[in-house]
Amino acid sequence: MTSALVLRAVDGPASVEDVVLNPVGPSQVRVRLAAAGVCHSDLSLANGTLRQPFPVVLGHEGAGVVVEVGSSVSDISVGDHVVLNWSPPCRSCWFCSAGEPYLCSHADDARGVPYARTALGDDLYAGLGTGAFATETVIGAHACIPVPADIPLEEAALLGCAVLTGVGAVLNSARVRSGESVVVIGLGGVGLAALQGARIAGAATVIAVDASPSKSSLALSLGATHFLAPGPSLAKEVRALTSGRGADHAIECVGRAATIRAAWSVTRRGGRATVLGLGSSTDEVTFNALEVAYFARTLTGCMYGSTDPAVDVPVLLSHYRSGALNLAALVTDHVSLAEVPAAFDRMRSGVGARTLVRF
Repeated sequence: MTSALVLRAVDGPASVEDVVLNPVGPSQVRVRLAAAGVCHSDLSLANGTLRQPFPVVLGHEGAGVVVEVGSSVSDISVGDHVVLNWSPPCRSCWFCSAGEPYLCSHADDARGVPYARTALGDDLYAGLGTGAFATETVIGAHACIPVPADIPLEEAALLGCAVLTGVGAVLNSARVRSGESVVVIGLGGVGLAALQGARIAGAATVIAVDASPSKSSLALSLGATHFLAPGPSLAKEVRALTSGRGADHAIECVGRAATIRAAWSVTRRGGRATVLGLGSSTDEVTFNALEVAYFARTLTGCMYGSTDPAVDVPVLLSHYRSGALNLAALVTDHVSLAEVPAAFDRMRSGVGARTLVRF
């Protein structure tokens, strides 16, 4: 039996229950979780913004130790430390062959397949195919990224989503260059990782934007050179800090029409706004026909930091070992499984950065 946080309906109550995981298949592994981050995408799955079969065990940002491997698994062994990859590439579809594994056509194949049963015998699904809000999970071996045993698993868990997404967006999608200016809008775990990515890239001016003034000191310690509050004067304030032009890059980490529009507006002519936040399909962003050509800006979406975790996790670990990437600083709360709903409440109110479930 495995203890898991089970959610039975959209916006319904979640409870810690004993569940029975399916037997490990030939190409699967069983992982005992050490830690799991509480991500905004988990909240979006819980409230129906993102589609998900129910009942479900959410959680997709996690790390742990392999305790069982399938008969055909040869590259992972019992005892290995791994980070879970919620978007594992198949390596054979058109997108993977085109060098875009983060858009893999089959990355979500496991999401509609039951991976466990409740104590009553009901089929149970894994959120984003991962099911990290549980003491153990069964997952495809290709969805596990081995990490060295000397890397603390609580910190390694953050690599599975927030850090790959935030740092990856800066380095892989926006491709920020040394000396450029960057605005990061929204300072949850992803936004704080993006700040560190901008610092790693050598950005000269890094402007952090968040509605919570309490995040100012943390943002400045992680690479921001300035901290601003959102509002009608934001674009003017950014121009004042960037020689009157606007920022070379804006990284949007919220997923709302207003903040996407703000990211567009704070960039200079010819600048680039990169959107990481996953918002509602009914929240529409509008542009007038003149500004698109006149400002010559680029507005681009970014999925999973445009990363290939098998390639990028070792790169991130090199930055971690050098001290350039501070993983522990992203965590502002530690909770038990039963306290995840309270973490969602803090997330809704914009309090704190990453909450980490400790097992």
